[in-house]
Amino acid sequence: MLENNPFNFNILSLVVWWPAVGAFAILFMNKTKDAQIKWAANIITFVGFLLSLPLWFAFDNNGPQFQFQERYDWIPSIGVSYHFGMDGISLLLVMMTTLLGFIAVLSSWNAITDRVKQYYAFLLFLQTGMLGVFVALDFFLFYVFWEVMLVPMYFLIGIWGGPRKLYAAIKFFLYTLVGSVLMLLGIIALYFEHFNQTGVYTFDLLQLWSIDYPAGLQFWVFLGFFVGFAIKVPMFPFHTWLPDAHVEAPTAGSVILAGVLLKMGTYGFVRFSLPLLPDATKDAVWWVLTLAVIGIIYGALVALVQSDWKKLVAYSSVSHLGFVMLGVFALTELGLQGGILQMINHGLSTGGLFLVVGIMYEQTHTRKIADYGGIAKVVPKFGVLFLLVALASMGLPLLNGFIGEFMILQGTFASDYAGWVYAAFAVSGIVLGAAYLLWLYQRLMFGKIDNPENEKLKDVSLREQATMWPIVALCIFIGVYPRPFLEPLRVPVEAIMERIEGPRTAGVPAEPVVELEADNQEEAVAN
Repeated sequence: MLENNPFNFNILSLVVWWPAVGAFAILFMNKTKDAQIKWAANIITFVGFLLSLPLWFAFDNNGPQFQFQERYDWIPSIGVSYHFGMDGISLLLVMMTTLLGFIAVLSSWNAITDRVKQYYAFLLFLQTGMLGVFVALDFFLFYVFWEVMLVPMYFLIGIWGGPRKLYAAIKFFLYTLVGSVLMLLGIIALYFEHFNQTGVYTFDLLQLWSIDYPAGLQFWVFLGFFVGFAIKVPMFPFHTWLPDAHVEAPTAGSVILAGVLLKMGTYGFVRFSLPLLPDATKDAVWWVLTLAVIGIIYGALVALVQSDWKKLVAYSSVSHLGFVMLGVFALTELGLQGGILQMINHGLSTGGLFLVVGIMYEQTHTRKIADYGGIAKVVPKFGVLFLLVALASMGLPLLNGFIGEFMILQGTFASDYAGWVYAAFAVSGIVLGAAYLLWLYQRLMFGKIDNPENEKLKDVSLREQATMWPIVALCIFIGVYPRPFLEPLRVPVEAIMERIEGPRTAGVPAEPVVELEADNQEEAVAN
């Protein structure tokens, strides 16, 4: 165990492996006791969230970049180690993962009635894979978690999904696998270049950060990483798997997919591409930003014309994650902080939107917007919760989306690499976002009840409120007081910017330049 771990035990290992242990326990339970399995899964994920809370309170915002480190030799012959660690970026993502994991399991209580044991086991295995990605500081270990999490998500979509579930599951798996293979080639290239320069074989991220890589190698590795991470984001034009996966996935799968899995792509850019490949990153800024802006506008326009409620929310993710990429590749501290915060904001607000879709779908078994209308009169509590997450998603001031988008636009406007043109085009995405979300709300909630079946709808239950109110509360809290969520980002963002721009000189006053009078020049030279 390393010195900057204040705990007397390996807390990161406990947080990461606890869901997997719970999954194995569920697999050995009596399959006829569905209620017991559901209770067990909910208790396991709630305890997992409680286990992650000490990380939040013990994390030192002014301490070293990576804290709670654990490092043991795993395969020393090829330089592979079991190395966990957490910085402020990982902290926010781990906390969101444990919270949304519990909410996703709780939301499945009535939705899943077939193969209950296997369903919850896959959800818990998926939780371990996602947590491992965010805390792994060994590239080999990171890749193992990255690949492992594909399997449970594939089965969650393929077994418990909608009518086109197998098509969506295979498409999701193949897209991600292709990107993963290219990413693996990039990892191997960095591995051997580190050996060529130092004589040491290692996959340890902190050691790989310690050298500078040739510009030509950076270019090819960046491309490999870009495809792998861009598919996961997903960026335009790599996004086509996302609507199918979202529409066919069960509600919990959509919540996890939008809330956590998509963040792995943006996390990969922030954790690996920017600090490891700074020269290639700066060369690629203009076309990455261009794709980000296209994604913002394209995703919003396509969402505007959707007739399927869930598909509309899916395309909104393409637009919102374009904002995240805009902030990350503006290459300013403000833009980078805003982009990372917006990763959290999107996970909360879009996860909440998928939950409200699921709440209605369980009763009506339809996602067609035309099948609703006027239901605010029947389900007023649902209408309030839906409105709050919709307003958070569109970036209303005093809600979380506004803070992230404002910082991204400000950082983009001030960027030497981006500028006001990218910011100006990106603003149109905010306007379009308000248009499709408000129009959706108007069509669903207001007007006359044309469908008599909607008069029988039941308002949100206590369990459904328990899934929604934590998300709503966080959306409001971040919008009003974002500082606790921005402070952990200061040290890692400064470290990334130092890798890109070189050592910071902002605090060092420049030597004054003195213009000498002509009569004094000879005397100055003589002296």
